[in-house]
Amino acid sequence: MIALGGVPRDDPAPVSVVPGRILIVDDEANARNALAELLSEEGHETQTAPDGQRALRLLETFDPDVVLTDLRMPGMDGLALLTEGRRLCPHAAWVVMTAYGSIDTAVAAIQKGAENYLTKPLDMGAVSALVARALEKARLRREASELREQLHGRYRLDRILGDHPSMQRLVKTILQVAPSRATVLLHGESGTGKELLAAAIHHHSPRRDRPFVRLNCAALAESLLESELFGHEKGAFTGAVGRREGRFKQADGGTLFLDEVSEIPLPTQVKLLRFLQEREFERVGGNETLRVDVRVVAATNRDLAALVREGKFRDDLFYRLNVVQIDVPPLRARRSDIPLLAHEFLRRFARDNGREIQGFTDEAMRAMLAYAWPGNVRELENAIERAVVMSTGRFIDVADLPVLAAASGQPQPPGGWFVPGMTMAEIERTAILQTLEACGGSTKAAAQMLGISRRTIQYRLREWGLRASDLAAGGEGAGRPRDADSEPRDDEATEVEGN
Repeated sequence: MIALGGVPRDDPAPVSVVPGRILIVDDEANARNALAELLSEEGHETQTAPDGQRALRLLETFDPDVVLTDLRMPGMDGLALLTEGRRLCPHAAWVVMTAYGSIDTAVAAIQKGAENYLTKPLDMGAVSALVARALEKARLRREASELREQLHGRYRLDRILGDHPSMQRLVKTILQVAPSRATVLLHGESGTGKELLAAAIHHHSPRRDRPFVRLNCAALAESLLESELFGHEKGAFTGAVGRREGRFKQADGGTLFLDEVSEIPLPTQVKLLRFLQEREFERVGGNETLRVDVRVVAATNRDLAALVREGKFRDDLFYRLNVVQIDVPPLRARRSDIPLLAHEFLRRFARDNGREIQGFTDEAMRAMLAYAWPGNVRELENAIERAVVMSTGRFIDVADLPVLAAASGQPQPPGGWFVPGMTMAEIERTAILQTLEACGGSTKAAAQMLGISRRTIQYRLREWGLRASDLAAGGEGAGRPRDADSEPRDDEATEVEGN
């Protein structure tokens, strides 16, 4: 005899009980009180409600793991409560209770999202087993949701990018492109964060709850890359002992990130082009045509157009990949982001390594701002992680950053602008304007780089009839005096405080 869905009355499966929060909804006082007593004795925190309306009010404050609700109640019945309650508490597991004559209604409840159902009269041993299973499902659902939120938070654009105007323009482009199905090509030097940007595109798209699959096309031999992308059948080649699903199949419904796409050999480029055109492919050694819904985001640090001209990359594939091209600037082109990134890396690595480090010395920050960072953000991140581990003081100094200490004896003025015979005034003007341009118009960052006060820079700009914002977009307006009717105001000394 079955007293509840799928669990025999005479032999409920043993389940270890972990306490949870349970809401019991039943218009019969004896039934709900008996359930509350049983579940409380097992260590659960319980609340009860005599009808659906009062249960909804409790859901706003109680946040249960499991809801046990009768189906037949005056006013709002169990099905209506289930529909509205799942919207308020999406992580809760719902179990409905019904009489033998209303099994069809219980099935309808399961179709609406209930985990299972209990038939009345209730078997209390089976109730305990079913509640324990429902609690486990609710916990897994809640943990998965929390992990997704942490992951989405990691890829929030305001967390992983900077304040430089070039990066703000990039953010706007990503937010505009992410919701679409368009293929995106990320172009930038190694270490600029192209993979992080690809993940941000995915996590700001409707595909965010589906897989984000990565593949470095330069990390695999030519003979393995096609199999890794499209999968293979058993016996397709030596060592193929069974069928293997490729990255396209793994990414179905989500996004496939192809890093170093320029390294894909020409024969494999043909199959990739076919997928981008037809959305279909075959496994290596197979005849079955497979269709998947995958968005492709590709990245390269090479000039694909030049490779096309050299015959090393198919022009038709280039056009398919280059629907939206996003150029990722190197770190040296957005030096005003260096303090922001450096402090974020310091905070993270100090926390992870249990170190109490308060910040950077002025000399270290000036050196970081002056250094070219050929390895870009990745090099900065690695340098600061090492400094946090090796530092013995409360502040990171130049000596804790060997790459900066080695470079400090070889100063490299930005742009190579010095010309013999320039007056000191001309040198000062050029140094300030070009440093401001490199810092995206940030007087604070420029002052740190030059080793002078912000007020000195602001005073000079007023003297030259310029504003820092004139230099925020790559030097636009630099060197041009403003109109007579737009003379800088006294309060403009703080107009770029947030830069």
